[in-house]
Amino acid sequence: MTDSHGVVVRVPATSANLGPGFDSLGLALDLYDEVEAAISDSPGVRIEVEGHGAGELDDGEGHLVVRTMRATFDRMGFAQPAGVELRCRNRIPHARGLGSSSAAICAGILAARALARRRGAEDLPDADVFALATELEGHPDNVAPCLAGGLTIAWTDQSGVASMVKLTPHEDVRPVALIPDFRLSTEEARGLLPKDVPHSDAAANAGRAALLVAALTGRPEPGLLLAATEDRLHQKYRAPAMPRTADLVRRLRTAGVPAVVSGAGPTVLALTTTGTKDLIAAEVGNDWHIQPMNVDPSGAFVRFPETR
Repeated sequence: MTDSHGVVVRVPATSANLGPGFDSLGLALDLYDEVEAAISDSPGVRIEVEGHGAGELDDGEGHLVVRTMRATFDRMGFAQPAGVELRCRNRIPHARGLGSSSAAICAGILAARALARRRGAEDLPDADVFALATELEGHPDNVAPCLAGGLTIAWTDQSGVASMVKLTPHEDVRPVALIPDFRLSTEEARGLLPKDVPHSDAAANAGRAALLVAALTGRPEPGLLLAATEDRLHQKYRAPAMPRTADLVRRLRTAGVPAVVSGAGPTVLALTTTGTKDLIAAEVGNDWHIQPMNVDPSGAFVRFPETR
């Protein structure tokens, strides 16, 4: 579909929160969506989707990648093209808490930036890419690791400006995603959160989040990771919407596995090491897909077909 005037963007899955790091911590995973995009002189949108979402997603202007590309062209002051062509190879499951929406948004921004720059538009700096992705997604915890890779800490200041820091997890950390056969929208999960939480719970999460950064970037010990992934701010409130997820997290943690809800769920993420990875199979039934992963170190990647 794309020719020498097109662009290819590869974006990783992500897991946000990681237990106590609500709306701040994120991890990039080596499961990727790939988007080929090109500008066409023929009016209209043409989209091919392979993998997750095929036959389900909007195949016109309402497609998230297309909407994001249009927003990026506007942000860059680039005239909207008559036509857009996309080929999406989706490997990240949708509505499972693995950052599929963030991946689509990051892919759309980077594709549009690359295409517009080739046609002489003013550049969109990386900081502005992150800002736009955060604006479109609503919060920065998934888009930060999608763009940068590794382990990220993201925050928004009082004026609404988002920032991030990238860290490198220890090589012994082995994420394992336990993906169910059911979905849960982020909006539904977020709607269950209370307006206020006890001060003691907030204090506990602050300490655990700090401990988790230390545990992930230093030599990870199973006991330390288990303590560091304890959460009191969001998982218990979301449990009624995904009881099977909550039950699996409980069973894995009882067995000594540092398990958390991935993002808004319903996927469970286990932050395993050599000592805990083999404990997972005994607790997981056949209705969960066990997906061992590595941490993606570099985030989104852009190339042009002729550099293949």
